[in-house]
Amino acid sequence: MQIPILRLGETYESADLVTLNENLVTHTANPGLIRRDLLNIGKAKAALDAIPAETLADYCEKAAELFMSAELPCGDSTQGPGDYVESLSALTRLPHTLVRMNMSKVHAAMSQIRTVIGGLTRGMPLEIFDKGITSVGGLEVNYYPATNSLGVSLPSNAPAVNSLWLPALVMKIPVLLKPGREDPFTPLRIVQAMIQAGFPKEAFGYYPTTHEGGDTLLTSCGAGISFGSDVTVRKYAPFKNIQVHGTGRSKILIGEDYIDRWEEYLDVLVTSISANGGRSCINTSAILVPSRRDEIAEALAARLAEIQPLARDDSNALLCGFANTALADGIDGMIEGLLEEEGARDVTAGHREGGRKVEAFDQTYLCPTLIACDDKDHALANTEFMFPYASIVEMPQSEMLANIGETLVVSAFTENKDWIQDLMLSPDIERLNIGPFPTNRVQWEQPHEGNLFEFLYRRRAIQGDLSVAG
Repeated sequence: MQIPILRLGETYESADLVTLNENLVTHTANPGLIRRDLLNIGKAKAALDAIPAETLADYCEKAAELFMSAELPCGDSTQGPGDYVESLSALTRLPHTLVRMNMSKVHAAMSQIRTVIGGLTRGMPLEIFDKGITSVGGLEVNYYPATNSLGVSLPSNAPAVNSLWLPALVMKIPVLLKPGREDPFTPLRIVQAMIQAGFPKEAFGYYPTTHEGGDTLLTSCGAGISFGSDVTVRKYAPFKNIQVHGTGRSKILIGEDYIDRWEEYLDVLVTSISANGGRSCINTSAILVPSRRDEIAEALAARLAEIQPLARDDSNALLCGFANTALADGIDGMIEGLLEEEGARDVTAGHREGGRKVEAFDQTYLCPTLIACDDKDHALANTEFMFPYASIVEMPQSEMLANIGETLVVSAFTENKDWIQDLMLSPDIERLNIGPFPTNRVQWEQPHEGNLFEFLYRRRAIQGDLSVAG
């Protein structure tokens, strides 16, 4: 199969090809091609502007069903849902169970697009994208697009992150996508489903490209979204028009009022760490407790150690292999090296046979790992890896908020009103769950990271006789 470039809806074959495996080749876009296409972005924006936002929302709901069940164009062939699952699993090493779970998340975002956008706009009607003006609480408000294009550089680790750019099309902003190297399929399948559902093909760019091409796409579009590590975050920090979704370092904080009931919530801890193979930024990477660290750690480690490598097509598979075995080697070596320092212990090592790194079913796996740290400043106490990994640290409840650092999701197990008030006022928490909820729980009406509407649109002060605006 050969996957070409989509230049604002038009198929284009490049002379520069990248072989991903024996069955798949992608055509590669160079930076100059991306810049040239952006000269025509006005036509793409006009194509979306010509369609009422309510109709675009209808198209998105229709596209959700096509994404889940239809035979859709994929390069020089077509791809049904079963083919998509197998092809993506072969590239990413995600087991079929997790590919299907991610499919369901994308489907939910598309089928509930009105709920999603309602959460982003805080309940404004979709006409805001048609007229730029609407009434909120008896006050006329005016919003205008701050960009005519959104560039997105996607990762390969979690197909469901594609749900974050989807609302842009209903908001009438064309999207240019750089797929992750190991996942060219998910964004392309979404694009083809949306085109078949009625979206103008000009509204989509699909550009497999190099790192240089990715930089060009993000910096040349009016707005950009990138997914990546702390290095990526630092790289794009000077660009205020680029939103970076980096490491989440999501955490569970167990309050003094809940700590003696920890056994009731062991399932929540296991799910928070291991869901989606531990690959998401909303997976728990650290647990802070005021006491009872060691008994919690032993019980949690025993449960995590039960998660074993299985074949990708096994219906019980929960653990992902690594497409890049060198990455698995590097992570395992880093953890082992840091464990040589005092103050950290691999609790899961006492509950599994063999080492953390396992070769099985023609793949390389890293088994779930829980590290008990004596010191909150230990290098393993507040870090994140692309497999089920977490640390557990004991400290007074009164010190937790001062030590969490920037955190994407916090699940705080507490009913202490004073502490809840402190949590709600913390500038370090992006998304807050009050109560024993897993950190990976997502509500579509509340964005878990950033607000796409506020990123793509600006509010303008307006006054006068607005009846002429319709």
